[in-house]
Amino acid sequence: MSASGAILVTGAHGCIGAWVVREVLERGRDVIAFDLPGDGHRLRLVLDEDQLAGLRIVEGDITDLPAVERVLEAHDVTAVIHLAALQVPFCRADPPLGGLVNVVGTINVFEAAHRSSGRVGKVVYASSIAAYDAIEAGAPAAARMVGLPSTIYGVTKRANEGTAHVYWLDHGVASIGLRPHTVFGPGRDQGLTSSPTVAMLAAAAGVPHHIPYGGRAQLQYAPEVARAFVAAAESAHRGASVHNLAGHVVSMEEIVASIERAAPSAAGTITYDADTILPFPEEVDAGSLDEVIDRVPGVPFDQAVGDAVERFRDLLARGLVRAPAAADR
Repeated sequence: MSASGAILVTGAHGCIGAWVVREVLERGRDVIAFDLPGDGHRLRLVLDEDQLAGLRIVEGDITDLPAVERVLEAHDVTAVIHLAALQVPFCRADPPLGGLVNVVGTINVFEAAHRSSGRVGKVVYASSIAAYDAIEAGAPAAARMVGLPSTIYGVTKRANEGTAHVYWLDHGVASIGLRPHTVFGPGRDQGLTSSPTVAMLAAAAGVPHHIPYGGRAQLQYAPEVARAFVAAAESAHRGASVHNLAGHVVSMEEIVASIERAAPSAAGTITYDADTILPFPEEVDAGSLDEVIDRVPGVPFDQAVGDAVERFRDLLARGLVRAPAAADR
């Protein structure tokens, strides 16, 4: 991939998208932020004023193939980090729209890359832990792909992994898919697994919060997730591979304890539903990603949570986020 070209980030208004934009800018690369028209409030949570002022934002719809082709051509894009998608609750509420955005939108990215005649050298895309088989109650929480996912969202993400494979076989479009598990940090304000982040915001604001599930999960701090996506886009990897992301495997009890250490005044105000378990594997092996990128070791979990809470305190003071309302708890 040419280091002189731009990186296109689809879904730049999302949590991971905003942090990816920041990471690309901090590496001194040109970045194009592509998303539907919107206020871009998550970008304002993570970018400074100079970064925001110089950011090139292109409004467009990922389901519009000509629009995707135009942005690749107009801005000398040499790699795409494709993050645009509808998350679990939105796919559940409107499955046809979820399929259109998540599946057709991803096909459009690969097709536009193919039509670029080799100028786009890499597509890095977000798959998900939800692509794995559903975890049945009482069954071992192993990561397997011999059955079916538990959600429409998970089905769309598994389909995208197949799309990437076929575009490499048929057209030589190189790709790397990354499967986040439970991403946390500023900007993570929607989706099935966003509640731990909302709890961190609540602790920073001094209000109670109830997390509607328990169990164990593999938590990944948003800046570190962004670093992995950008490193994948800049790698020399060829082929179509899919990898899990490393993270901190912690119980909900440990998550709450870490939040309380970061905000001692929140002790006893963060609760969770221990009887409800997410239908995803609790943890996955991320070793294969080390064969593709030089992974920078992440910070300890307590340090990441402490950083997130401190960022929320600053954002609250500047009026860029608000305390969770009673209906959010």
